[in-house]
Amino acid sequence: MNAKTSKIVLITGASSGIGEATARLLAKNGATVLLGARRTERLDRIVADIVAAGGIAEARALDVTRREDVRAFAAHAIARFGRIDVIVNNAGVMPLSPLASLKLDEWDRMIDVNIRGVLHGIAAVLPTMQKQGAGHVVNVASIGAHAVSPTAAVYCATKYAVWALSEGLRQEHQDIRVTTISPGVTESELADTISDQKGREEMKEFRKVAISASAIARAIDFAISQPEDVDTSEIVIRPTASAH
Repeated sequence: MNAKTSKIVLITGASSGIGEATARLLAKNGATVLLGARRTERLDRIVADIVAAGGIAEARALDVTRREDVRAFAAHAIARFGRIDVIVNNAGVMPLSPLASLKLDEWDRMIDVNIRGVLHGIAAVLPTMQKQGAGHVVNVASIGAHAVSPTAAVYCATKYAVWALSEGLRQEHQDIRVTTISPGVTESELADTISDQKGREEMKEFRKVAISASAIARAIDFAISQPEDVDTSEIVIRPTASAH
């Protein structure tokens, strides 16, 4: 029997990219997935595909910057399925720009989604996981949690924060597994949020080498599949040909 069979998995930012790929793969492998994102029409399409293929999936509108939204997301999982085994805190934005561009609104957005969104996810599931005596928090960071590049200072800072939050959570709880997934350049819609011309050009060059979102989904699948006494604390996954 697959280790993920019957696991209840919550996924944020599930309407595209890594979140969508993860939902599809985990459902295929027997997990029950609850998808959350703001774009509900996309969620509904993904859920329909999963159900048509024999999987179990549901979707809810979710804005991770709103703590009450995330709390309701977790409460729905408890009401429907009785427990929460895994949360994949995947929602993120990446509007890159040089600091001198002074795009403070975009900085705030990255802090709200990339840091507060993860904190809201942790806060929403932690009491349940403590009560269960088990659980798994998977936080999607970035290669930017390990190396800073021009135009990415604020983005990298938020991903450093995700790494630190994950490590702190892991150390504080011996019965809860915590995994940080740090993707290198990956095919996704993240670059669509870049409004700065310099940032767009640098990302275009950076993305000449990219791996698919399904590659990241397989890394998440691997971490979740390990025995309960094994914590895969971090996976860094990048294109073979990438220097970054």
